[in-house]
Amino acid sequence: MGRWKFQSDNNLIHLAVEGSVGGTTLGLHVSADTIEDGGRVLWVGEDMPDNQRFSQLFKHLSVIDSSRFHAMSMSSSFDKAIDAIISALDSLPSVKLVVIDDWCSSSGRIPANKISEVERLSKNISDEITLLLISKSSIDASGKKTGSAFARAEKAMSDIGFSIFVLTRPKDGPFRTIGWDDSNLDLKLTESGYLDSQSI
Repeated sequence: MGRWKFQSDNNLIHLAVEGSVGGTTLGLHVSADTIEDGGRVLWVGEDMPDNQRFSQLFKHLSVIDSSRFHAMSMSSSFDKAIDAIISALDSLPSVKLVVIDDWCSSSGRIPANKISEVERLSKNISDEITLLLISKSSIDASGKKTGSAFARAEKAMSDIGFSIFVLTRPKDGPFRTIGWDDSNLDLKLTESGYLDSQSI
């Protein structure tokens, strides 16, 4: 059983997640891999990750390694949160991953000002840092697209340089599918993270 390694040619990623199928877990999984590879992680969200889930996903790391996970609360306005992230990136060495979990409301149109703030952040980080934005997906009411879930603001996010990934649960149980461009990969969600189901 091989642990899945998230890979993207682009360091700017917008992950749209169907319902509650493990988006935060995916962010923590990528965070643990980044730390294991020697990097530092900046995690931003209105709610901090669940302690139990965090300890499950980080249990293979030492306490010293886990200290390279820095969590910030996004309790203030979004533009202030972006300012705080940019400031933290100036003061923290060797940050390789920034995760903003639930960066927009869970339904409806993503406001243009939030997209412009995300664009501002993307221009203030180096290509060496991966920026992972996690949000809830939407369904296609028009019926013109195939599939069960879609990223909101897909065109606007693509236009500012983000690659779009969508995480779905094709059926009940631990299996998930992550899709991007015209590709998709089947994963298995376990207590300690995601496994590449092709290697199971």
